[in-house]
Amino acid sequence: MPAVHTLLLEEALQDSPQTRSLLSVFEEDAGTLTDYTNQLLQSMQRVYGAQLNTLHSELATQMADRMIFPMIQFREKDLTEISTLREIFGIASDEHEAAMVKYSRLPKKKENEKVKAELVGEVAYSRRKQHQASMQYYCALNALQYRKRVAMLEPMLGYTQAQINFYKKGIDLVSKKMDSFLGSVSSMTQNIQAQLDSEAEAMRMTQRELLSMEDTVYMPDRDPAPVNRTLIQKAGYLNIRNKTGLVTTAWDRLYFFTQGGNLMCQPRGAVAGGMVLDLDNSSVMAVECEDRRYCFQITSPNGKTSMILQAESKREYEEWICTLNNISRQIYLTDNPEAVAIRLNQTAIQAVTPITSFEKRGEGSPNPDRAKPGGMQSSSGASQKTSSAPEPEDLIVPGTPIQFDIMLPASEFQDQNRAGGRRTNPFGETDDDRSPESDDSLLQQVFAVRFLGSMAVRSGQTQEVIYEAMRQVLAARAIHNIFRTTESHLMVTSSCLRLIDPQTQVTRIGFQLQEVTQFVAHQENGRLMGFVVEGRDWSEDDEEGEPSFSAFVFESNTEGDKICYTISLGKDIMEAKKDPEALVQLLKNMPLTNEGKFLLLDNETGNTANGGAPDEEESEA
Repeated sequence: MPAVHTLLLEEALQDSPQTRSLLSVFEEDAGTLTDYTNQLLQSMQRVYGAQLNTLHSELATQMADRMIFPMIQFREKDLTEISTLREIFGIASDEHEAAMVKYSRLPKKKENEKVKAELVGEVAYSRRKQHQASMQYYCALNALQYRKRVAMLEPMLGYTQAQINFYKKGIDLVSKKMDSFLGSVSSMTQNIQAQLDSEAEAMRMTQRELLSMEDTVYMPDRDPAPVNRTLIQKAGYLNIRNKTGLVTTAWDRLYFFTQGGNLMCQPRGAVAGGMVLDLDNSSVMAVECEDRRYCFQITSPNGKTSMILQAESKREYEEWICTLNNISRQIYLTDNPEAVAIRLNQTAIQAVTPITSFEKRGEGSPNPDRAKPGGMQSSSGASQKTSSAPEPEDLIVPGTPIQFDIMLPASEFQDQNRAGGRRTNPFGETDDDRSPESDDSLLQQVFAVRFLGSMAVRSGQTQEVIYEAMRQVLAARAIHNIFRTTESHLMVTSSCLRLIDPQTQVTRIGFQLQEVTQFVAHQENGRLMGFVVEGRDWSEDDEEGEPSFSAFVFESNTEGDKICYTISLGKDIMEAKKDPEALVQLLKNMPLTNEGKFLLLDNETGNTANGGAPDEEESEA
């Protein structure tokens, strides 16, 4: 006998589109069976009525008891129960959806504990009610898979036995094979009934066990399980924000899941899901949106496509962000993605513990020479590998605070105030009236970057200090769950570096190019780059001031080597300006635009290489 397919009661609580799709198959089968049963019963009644005219009452009684009555009982009992449970399940599902809509609209800033408790109780009650209704509905559909076989076999068997009992004259036609066949059919019917009893008992035990769970299972944001930061696959319901007009938005609750490097979405009733976004090299960050909790944003690598999603709980919120970040790193393409995800998570947790030396880091790097073209060559040969690599304590003081927003460290802020250097005020204007076009007419290149953090360092003459700053900044973000970043435009000229707000075009921070002592891209993650800026510290009341260094770490939409190459070119131009002959030679060796500026890559913010100001295009990140 072929195996009987059943619905899994364990999936009733999640109520995923896959389960709904399988449920629709069972419902369609029940509907088809109901139509077939009605037509078959009509045919049987016509056969029964025809026999009354020619056969005596004994045959009519046998046909009524063994053929018509089982079919009427199956239709009135089993099929009617399926129809009733289907209506109850639909009502419970609608109530749960309405409760979830109310809970999703719960404000974050003006939170009312009484209203929140009422909504949480309403969600828990409706979810429990839907869970009970779905399991009863699933059990009835599973039992129907067995009962329909018995219901189709019993009338045929009764009709055949009635004919055999009546037609004694046709006993020669009823051979031993027919007797064996009828015996096997009867045995099959008994086996099906036994399997139904066993399956019904197993379903009752499973239902009792699932209903004995704590009420916190039905309450949103009450899951005691810890956050798993090593996932490379994730599925569940999320609210997605859709624009319905110029300034109006609507939130839809849909089922999302990851498949390879893609984010998929499957509406209810759909047989399969469709791709929403390619997650490779995308960025994921937490956002504040319409006073809703647990919102995060996914942005494509080019910054042109983004979407805002809302999770149901804090645990789901953090797991979705970690999972999407793991997929963005293309971990799923490795031979053992689970082990790689665990190793990266352990590395982030242990990153605040100083490592023994940078020599070990270089051995594990697949491309240790990747960032060398953008670095600076020191006069003492510091770029060559020495016998004793510097310890992390020699590069950064243990316990140094890290700033995750765009602002200058205190030492550099004092440097600008006391030295009377060029400052940037909130309106993007400078103290002097000097036009930047006069000194930066040869080179202006703009890159879209996201500021990750800055910290004070001990040295500014080695690239290893930038690698250590990157490690500590990324580790601190991972440990403290800081996913939010600020996108800016990094303008590289032949005299300075400027970080510009893409919306207001206000300069957030700026450095003279001669203050930048080191710059390099990450050896493994090419989108990470950083540089070291030298300042002066007058805390010791020294007239000249002690040199102080700060490292700044950024994530770019392109290779960090390109930014490092542009900074290196700006330094070359700055040095060549001191020697007219060297400047002429440099102009001959580099391609120029029609306006006489160096021809580099197209600006990532949409400008050409003509050195103009960035367009006022707001980044979706």
